[in-house]
Amino acid sequence: MMSKDKVMCADTGMFLIRVALGLVFVSHGWSKIQMMDGTVSFFASLGLATFVAYLVSWVELLGGIAMILGVWTKWAGILLAIVMAGAIWYVTGAKGFMGGGGYEYTLTLLLVSLGVAFAGPGGFTVHKLAGNK
Repeated sequence: MMSKDKVMCADTGMFLIRVALGLVFVSHGWSKIQMMDGTVSFFASLGLATFVAYLVSWVELLGGIAMILGVWTKWAGILLAIVMAGAIWYVTGAKGFMGGGGYEYTLTLLLVSLGVAFAGPGGFTVHKLAGNK
């Protein structure tokens, strides 16, 4: 059995990870939505359909919000990881791991998203803070 201090530390750690991850995705998703014409053009230059640009933008925005709030983190994490796998496949993968737009950043976001999906949101979530279990 874990002590109350260890649980509090684990919950705090997961909360900080979720907030950092969520803020990155919210900002990128919101940016894509605000400049949707450019987003659609960029996705088209990669050979991707318009609906993919919309789908990715909204997954990033809503998935980021879900991470921050600690709701639906399993599904949000999986969907965000899929988006990052696509980003590596279509954009950053050919540039190598480091520097010049390499895939180290997108891989980190992919793995952290999956980590939250597998580990769960921790104790500091909107549901738990509202008194729900």
